Amino acid sequence: MSKYKRIFVIVLDSLGIGAMPDSPKFGDHEVDTFGHILEKMGTLDIPNLKKLGMLNLHTAGEMKGVEKPAGRFMRLGETSNGKDTMTGHWEMMGIKTEQPFQTFTDTGFPPELIAELEKRCGKRVIGNKSASGTAIIEELGEEEINTGAMIVYTSADSVLQICGNEETFDLENLYRCCEIAREITMKDEWRVGRVIARPYVGKKKGEFKRTSNRHDYALKPTGATALNALKDAGFDVIGVGKINDIFCGEGITETHHSNSSVHGMEQTIEICRKDFNGLCFVNLVDFDALWGHRRDVEGYGKEIEKFDKNLGVLLEELREDDLLILTADHGNDPTYTGTDHTREYVPFISYSKKMEDGGALENEDTFAVIGASVAENFGVDMPEGTIGKSILDQLV
Repeated sequence: MSKYKRIFVIVLDSLGIGAMPDSPKFGDHEVDTFGHILEKMGTLDIPNLKKLGMLNLHTAGEMKGVEKPAGRFMRLGETSNGKDTMTGHWEMMGIKTEQPFQTFTDTGFPPELIAELEKRCGKRVIGNKSASGTAIIEELGEEEINTGAMIVYTSADSVLQICGNEETFDLENLYRCCEIAREITMKDEWRVGRVIARPYVGKKKGEFKRTSNRHDYALKPTGATALNALKDAGFDVIGVGKINDIFCGEGITETHHSNSSVHGMEQTIEICRKDFNGLCFVNLVDFDALWGHRRDVEGYGKEIEKFDKNLGVLLEELREDDLLILTADHGNDPTYTGTDHTREYVPFISYSKKMEDGGALENEDTFAVIGASVAENFGVDMPEGTIGKSILDQLV
């Protein structure tokens, strides 16, 4: 019998809690996403995270922990070689990534890649640099519309992104070009984690707006994960937000596209009100995409407050046989230089109405304890070649 009928794993995308010992190897020195936000803002209105023990786990500024936290919490290190979305999520579900994904932040994509992309898509490429998605549309959107060219850009992440105006570069054609780009970037030297379609609307500068028809073309996981094991055993595996894209649909039985992190939490609350037996795996991307990469401390802090408000609703909806796990996939310190993710420890905060008391657990050196614990709860074996040990006995 399962100890819990339903488990909710919610990833606060990029909410790191301090530098790992190997952070300097990744170009990150004294980074601390959550701690530095607290230091800059002084306080945050996060009563539910505080109640669960977030500030007992990691604090700064004027805020302190509570005497009797309701959750059980610890710090998780990352054992994979990377600090990106896919590496972090894959590790949670049992995959250790040894070869990091390629980035083209400083140089843009190689001429050979661009030439092949232009030939196969039938469009001239403009852009080909690292840029903010909203900024590059403002810069090149009119040229794309007027000439039929194609905006290609990257970021500090391992991504190739293609912008397309929904009225002049229709969605199906945009998606076709992204599928071609995904095939081209399967070569080791061009191997990016994701190709992303970035559709937008508008006719001129000042009017352009990105739409929610974004689509990610991620690499398939390099092996079977806890998600595959759960699905194969007949359990529900519900993905919310980017989860389906991150795992290329592998091991997912139901998926919900989110328009924002607030929407993702609203979807999770609605899922919680329904019956299912298995895992609900949630990614809330706005912390990272809207605030971390843009180095907006105040925006990041307010996003945490918005999350906390919906967290309070979810806590009320949880049933006696539910387990909630809050975590992150990497850091993205909005006070640090540049625009890249930061190599950090991440929080692990667990809560169930079954728990008689909360408190600190012993820190672990891999995110993979999450998937291993979920698998043990439902009585399924982790796939061969995966990493991680279960800590389920500490969560009941």
